[in-house]
Amino acid sequence: MSSGPLAAAPPLVSPAWLRARSADARVRVLDARWYLAGKRGADEYAAGHLPGAVFVNLDADLSSPRGQGPGRHPLPTPDAFARVLARAGIGATTHVVAYDDAGGAIAARVWWLMRYFGLASASVLDGGIAAWLAEGGALTTDVPAIVPAPMLRLTPRPALVADKRAVDRLRATPSAVVLDARSADRFEGKSEPVDARPGHIPGARSMPFAGNLAAPGGRFLDREALSARYDGAGVRSADTIVCYCGSGVTACHDLLALALLGRPDALLYEGSWSDWAADPALPAALGPA
Repeated sequence: MSSGPLAAAPPLVSPAWLRARSADARVRVLDARWYLAGKRGADEYAAGHLPGAVFVNLDADLSSPRGQGPGRHPLPTPDAFARVLARAGIGATTHVVAYDDAGGAIAARVWWLMRYFGLASASVLDGGIAAWLAEGGALTTDVPAIVPAPMLRLTPRPALVADKRAVDRLRATPSAVVLDARSADRFEGKSEPVDARPGHIPGARSMPFAGNLAAPGGRFLDREALSARYDGAGVRSADTIVCYCGSGVTACHDLLALALLGRPDALLYEGSWSDWAADPALPAALGPA
């Protein structure tokens, strides 16, 4: 195949799109499966993955170690992420397709990080591994032999990120919308499995990432339904949109949905609730918005 740039691809691609490019050396597939508890993505990868896929670990590859930034999953440094890309054979003209088994909840972090570091050529596989299998795709246990790529010089785009001070200002700004991608139970403070205290950022609106999907762990809603969902949260007229979750991972799913709707300017609150909840000087709200 040609070594030139791949034709522009949308942020969300179908199994058919990926299958049609299975022989294109410019396409690299990343398996981003991860679980809070109970099993490990690396074990699931070993048991079966998409042909040619390289496994990436949320904790080790898509985040800095805890304590080296805000929240439980701080953003990786440019050099650290460049090493991950090089190990996976990803160069300047590579198009990355990330997948998981959670409707894109983790794969969207890959897509967002590529944008954050100035690499726009990335997509999420719509429906993930289940959609791949449903359309006749095969899995393999073979680990691909990857020739490492030269390390890229990555430059972060800090304008895509908000810190807690910015979010504290924006939550009281009429022209701004703050969206919480966690489940409604966590938003309302009915449960809090991992962070310092329950509740949500006062003024935020509940926008669980799972609501972007037509079925649990499945494909994204069609554009009309997705648009209606976000219009209901006031994003159409918002000057600034900030998304957060527990640690800055599933918020990327809401950011992907917004990009599909023409709002790629929405910001990620990097530390998210894990950062906010750990600061006793910041307020927390309970109950529905």
